[in-house]
Amino acid sequence: MSETTWPWGVGTATGIGSLPGTDVAEAQRVVLGELPDLPHLPELPARGPGADLIGRTGGLLVELPVELYAARWRIAPRPGKDLRRARDLMERDLDQLAEQAEEYAGPVKVQAAGPFTLAASLELPIGGRLLRDPGAVRDLAGSLGEGLRGHVASVARRLPRATVLLQLDEPSLPTVLAGRVPTESGFGTHRAVGSEVARALLHGVIEAAGVPTVVHCCAPDVPLDLIRTAGAAGVALDLDLVTDLDPLGEAIDAGLGLLAGAAPALPPPAGRAPTSAQVADRVRRVWDQLGFPRRQLAEQVVVTPACGLAGASPTYVRTVLAACRDAGRRLAEE
Repeated sequence: MSETTWPWGVGTATGIGSLPGTDVAEAQRVVLGELPDLPHLPELPARGPGADLIGRTGGLLVELPVELYAARWRIAPRPGKDLRRARDLMERDLDQLAEQAEEYAGPVKVQAAGPFTLAASLELPIGGRLLRDPGAVRDLAGSLGEGLRGHVASVARRLPRATVLLQLDEPSLPTVLAGRVPTESGFGTHRAVGSEVARALLHGVIEAAGVPTVVHCCAPDVPLDLIRTAGAAGVALDLDLVTDLDPLGEAIDAGLGLLAGAAPALPPPAGRAPTSAQVADRVRRVWDQLGFPRRQLAEQVVVTPACGLAGASPTYVRTVLAACRDAGRRLAEE
């Protein structure tokens, strides 16, 4: 494996992004308290439109205003109240981050939807998903890259001693590449986006953002090679959805960092959250199967929940984030 400097410390843990509730001040306190080595900007979708993944990211787009229509986000002819609400929510979140983490001097993670999940979710003004228009997808990627550059700069201004890590959420990427995104009628699917086109557009967004970027995909068949060659520093995935270890091993060997989703996002049927020892064992077991040396694990891997925690209880959130944090520290001691 080539020499790599990871944009996180040894034995680190973080969250994926979403948390339950509507109190951003409390959510930020939880994140800073339980994840002191790599905190993230919490997302609280329970606050409603504009706090959801698509609306939140839509508010970052440059010269592509969005609006709600029939409970779906679409490209709008001009900025309106829905866009103002999304941007206002983000500003409040960033102000709260600045207030609580004013002296923080390590890496901090922010999240946004990636270009293909946006394209598969946003609608054109005339109707139909933006994904059906290749030119519109290119314009969207360019707008997103520019918007993320500004967003990263805004975070950096508020936290001048911190370094920013960007996470692009791409749950729809595998279905976009496979041509499995349904049309509006539900009787057909949109044409697949070619791997080379997807790689180039994703690379453009990452390059425009200008900071180390991880791509999060809580789906089977994560396109690891595409993500790595597009310039991502790492990939965030659910270990339980990895059925073929060979592509993951090749990506790690080539230098891709791993945000390992090793703790369930919801309490298991028994109702008991995993312990830090169980979370560490889950990561260690996969790493050993891949055949890499243990000394490399805590450097290249960040421990996370399997996905966002918006559907969990506040008590479970604190417990599972603490378990991830302590699991990372356990792995660093080996």
